[in-house]
Parts: sequence; structure tokens; C-alpha cells
Amino acid sequence: MTNSYGHPATPPPGYSRPARPRPSGATAIIAAVLALPLAGIAGYLPVDVFIDYGVDTLPGTLLTLLGCYLGAAVFLLIGALLTFFRVIAGAIMLLIGALLGLAAPLLEPALLGGNDYGTYFEAVFQLEFENAFVRLGAIVLAPVVLILAALPPTFRYLGHRPRPMPTYDPRPGYPAGGHPPRQW
Repeated sequence: MTNSYGHPATPPPGYSRPARPRPSGATAIIAAVLALPLAGIAGYLPVDVFIDYGVDTLPGTLLTLLGCYLGAAVFLLIGALLTFFRVIAGAIMLLIGALLGLAAPLLEPALLGGNDYGTYFEAVFQLEFENAFVRLGAIVLAPVVLILAALPPTFRYLGHRPRPMPTYDPRPGYPAGGHPPRQW
């Protein structure tokens, strides 16, 4: 309904404008659901290496790499939980965790001295070495979580707060309890 000038008409007194529709939470929910297995995959490698070799015997570059995997797991897990509770910080934590989860397997050949990315990715995608599923899972899932968490509908859903329902005061002449006074 428009007025004579083509602008939206003002609603009659006592009525408010219709509320904007609730944004869809599909991107936020899918990002959080995919972040949970990615957090488990990324957290598996540091735990497995620390159990097998301990912390004292590992070189600093390997500790840095395992720290990236562990940091990704923590950020993704907390970010997924916050996203399920519709907190904007959850999407930001998902972004940070997905960046760490993607950076860790991509930096692995450079940090561990090989710099032979062709052989590394061939071995990862053919699952030829131990724990290759961790790298493959991070390479596949991290970009998906990163893209879904960065989309505007995700932030629109997480930032949406429905308008409170209007309260109506009691009609004039009646007490607050809602019943007319007794007159005997």
C-alpha cells in the first residue's frame, strides 16, 4: 500500500510496520556443523604426535605446525558452539579456525623443509602416508567453513534480534489487574 507520492503508506494508529522477516540461518548452521568434524580432525594430529613422541623431542618447526592444527581445533570447536547459540563472535572464531586449519597443511612442506608441494599433495590426495586423512580433511573442509562463515547471511542471522512484542497498557478507568472495580 502506497500513498499518493508512491512511498510506503504509514500504518494506521495503533499498528506498527510489519517486522522484517527472520533471516535464514542455513549458512551459519552448515558452517558450524562442518566445523565440528574439522575440529576433531585438526585436533587428532597434535594429540597423536604428542602421545607418540612427547613434546621435548620435537623440533620447533614441527611444534609450530602442530600448534596451528591445535589452535584450529580449539577455535573451530568454540566457534561452532557459539554459532549454535547465535553469537556473532562464533562466526569470527570459525573464520580464524578455518584459516588456521587451511594454513597448517599448506605450510607443512615449507616448515618441515621439503618445499616439494607436488609430491606432498600427491601423497595427501592418495592417502599414502600416516595421518594423511587429517591433511586431506583440512584441505577440503577448511575452505568450505571459511566461505560459509564469511558470507553476509551468516552474520545477518547471528546478529538478528527479533523485536519485542508490544505491551498494551490497561484501558483507562480500569485497574491494572484487568477487571473492573466491584461496585456494591
